[in-house]
Amino acid sequence: MASKSTDIPPVCDYEGSDYQQRFWEQGGRAYEDGAEAVALRHLLPKAGGEMLLEIGAGAGRNTPRYQGYRKVVLLDYSRTQLRQAQARLGRSDRYVYVAANAYTMPFVDGLFDGATMIRTLHHMAEPLRVLRETRRVMRRDGIFILEFANKRNLKAILRWLARRQQWSPFTPEPVEFAPLNYDFHPKQVFAWLQEAGFTVEDIRTVSHFRIGLLKRTIPTRVLVALDALAQPTGRWWQLTPSVFVRARAQGEPAAAQPEAFFRCPQCGHAPLEQAEDRLVCAGCGAHWAVRDGIYDFKAPLD
Repeated sequence: MASKSTDIPPVCDYEGSDYQQRFWEQGGRAYEDGAEAVALRHLLPKAGGEMLLEIGAGAGRNTPRYQGYRKVVLLDYSRTQLRQAQARLGRSDRYVYVAANAYTMPFVDGLFDGATMIRTLHHMAEPLRVLRETRRVMRRDGIFILEFANKRNLKAILRWLARRQQWSPFTPEPVEFAPLNYDFHPKQVFAWLQEAGFTVEDIRTVSHFRIGLLKRTIPTRVLVALDALAQPTGRWWQLTPSVFVRARAQGEPAAAQPEAFFRCPQCGHAPLEQAEDRLVCAGCGAHWAVRDGIYDFKAPLD
């Protein structure tokens, strides 16, 4: 982890994983990918912005969809995923690759005017904590696109009514269906967003037709088109396995230091001093590696 603090929650680490290839490219999820692209197209600001933070960027599957932003910072806990993102996107001034813990992000306050967190919150044991950290690094009125796994989906409701699952889809607490894999109740997520300093502006329900038989028998483009028609109903009810939210940052975080970008995730000092192959914290003396174009804040150098 990128902090010596003993109270940092456990992190789901995709180090060494072939998740992008196994789950997306070979997993029969073209429909889900297309439906998510539709949701992002409708929720992202039309004019874009200066700099977007992609939390849980993985191998960069969604990164090309953020064309409205001049710079995109890809943050993931897995160096493996970031190297795959580099291979997909290349190295340029537009992309910054950062290996770090989302609970203790290595950025100064109020740095980003946009942020996304897609298929990431469901790995968070302390969702409110990571949402507060997201708000810390965002500017006032910045747009945050959040996706979460919905506990109160239609399949879960039917299984519960048929007594085929023990947990209720209607209670507010998260359900951990596998280690560090959580489903959340929509009202609880909306409450967390408000508590963290966001105002919900729009909601889209996604993956209405995530059923194997439908995906095998109906062309993907047709399913995506049908999903696009159904997504706006998320403003009134949320019964799909995936829910997308557009929220706006409220309040005023501490002003970012001029020209400052990184801060030490171990002690909070900023700015960090640039050396040839590392960043150095003058506050606590920690050294953070810069390897092959990736800023590595998972653990300080010895």
